[in-house]
Amino acid sequence: MRRSAPEPAPAPPPALSPTLRILLGLAAVVVVLVGLSLGREIVGPLVLGAVIVIICQPLAPLLRRKGWPRWAATTSVIVLGYLILAVLALMLAFAGVQFGRLVQDFASDLQQTALALVDWLRDLGIDDQIAAATASLLAPSTLLSIASSIGGGVLAALTAFFFVLAYVIFMAADASRYSRAESAFGAGIRPTVDRIASYNRSVRRYYVVNAAFGLVVAVIDGLALWALGIPAPLVWAILAFVTNFVPNIGFVLGLVPPAILALVVGGWPMMLVVVAIYCVVNVTLQVLIQPKFVSDAVNLSLTLSFFSVIFWTFIIGPLGAILSIPLTLLVRALVLEGDPGTHWLRWLSGDPDAAIPAGGPPTGIAKKKR
Repeated sequence: MRRSAPEPAPAPPPALSPTLRILLGLAAVVVVLVGLSLGREIVGPLVLGAVIVIICQPLAPLLRRKGWPRWAATTSVIVLGYLILAVLALMLAFAGVQFGRLVQDFASDLQQTALALVDWLRDLGIDDQIAAATASLLAPSTLLSIASSIGGGVLAALTAFFFVLAYVIFMAADASRYSRAESAFGAGIRPTVDRIASYNRSVRRYYVVNAAFGLVVAVIDGLALWALGIPAPLVWAILAFVTNFVPNIGFVLGLVPPAILALVVGGWPMMLVVVAIYCVVNVTLQVLIQPKFVSDAVNLSLTLSFFSVIFWTFIIGPLGAILSIPLTLLVRALVLEGDPGTHWLRWLSGDPDAAIPAGGPPTGIAKKKR
């Protein structure tokens, strides 16, 4: 009589319960975020330097294919990165100085507009305290404090400029070395290399698309403000270009200052004209057309894009608004991509490819791609 084969031993229970693993994961996330917030003076410039190198890096292989030596191609990446940083610094410095002068030149007009706004709100039956608080936004002291805070942020960025320059040098040199990783370690690291390359392409496309649309929006807005006789149209064009890199709410940030100045210079009709022009131009380009190109570049949902601006601004300061998309993409690449069990979370974040796992499309979810 043949004995039956012994049944396999049951798998040992997990050392930690699912609830405890979730709590430990959340605690680790909080510790990491607190560390990032405390080190924002280092983290912000570090991410900015990495983004600059990612944008400029395709120049190196292009030059090497043309016969340039490796050191010369790497140096060209560093020089291009320095030029981008220098242009951005000059634009911000010029806009900040001109904004301060405008507030001083129109101080009395701003005060009169604020008083007129208080009277108008009172006539509508609004409480005096609410009316005064609303009108205080037009007070020259408030605008100067905003300008000084912006100037302080620019000064802090310029203080960290040295570190960004150093980061660009080191990262550009290392990027040239990392390009030979697969030949050094074999095809086994191909998935990791592909994931890094995909992240770099997404970041590069995002900023190229935003820079292209931002330039178009800045030119149209600047010319429209110049035609209307709004003072310092170049400043507001620069503001429109910079705020275009802030997802979803950048349009509002770029509209408020020129609209207030139009109210001071030409009254409510002029302000409404400026608002109408911005709505037509910026909504058409930034809301209807640009998101299609940005979505193809980064595959992030609108909700996550909007939340990432608020979240990363809270974590690392104003620079987080501009770097929010690359930081969110980095978190998704490190935490979600490469793990077959996170297809649902990746799809929820806006990645349509995550709906088609390697084993085949799930029923009722997969979408054919042409």
